Amino acid sequence: MTKTNIKKYVKASGVLFLSIKTKRFLFLMRSDDSYTNTWATVGGRSEHNESIVQSLSREIQEEIGFLPIVRKTIPIDLYVSPDRMFEFHTFICLVDNEFIPILNEEHSGYAWSNINNYPKPLHPALFSSFKNQELITKIENVIKLLEVSSSNELSEVNRFVVRQS
Repeated sequence: MTKTNIKKYVKASGVLFLSIKTKRFLFLMRSDDSYTNTWATVGGRSEHNESIVQSLSREIQEEIGFLPIVRKTIPIDLYVSPDRMFEFHTFICLVDNEFIPILNEEHSGYAWSNINNYPKPLHPALFSSFKNQELITKIENVIKLLEVSSSNELSEVNRFVVRQS
């Protein structure tokens, strides 16, 4: 009797932490797999029957040592493999300030960098994602919204809307 290879459905997620204060993102240097010495985001595969949110929370705690205060979580991308057996959810988590992660054995370093000046080399999957102009535009739009919200322009818009209701 031959053993059949049944491909297992895999869900995974990753997060780009974005400091509201500096407009920079957190990148981690991989150290534990075939992509050692490449820069990646926090994230990984879901375990058992975890939801994407549960998985992301667990991965954050495992990889940076704690759950930072997140002001907002923004889903920005969903990659589904051509065979539909793998999906990767990408989020931006807004944090007030840059923080120092407490790295586990999966990582050997960290860097807070601008989206257009990230550390290299990137993990191949992240490199591929950053070649997607639609995704980069979404990321840049989040940064622009932060810049607008830190000025009086957004306050003026909110006051105008309140008066109209």
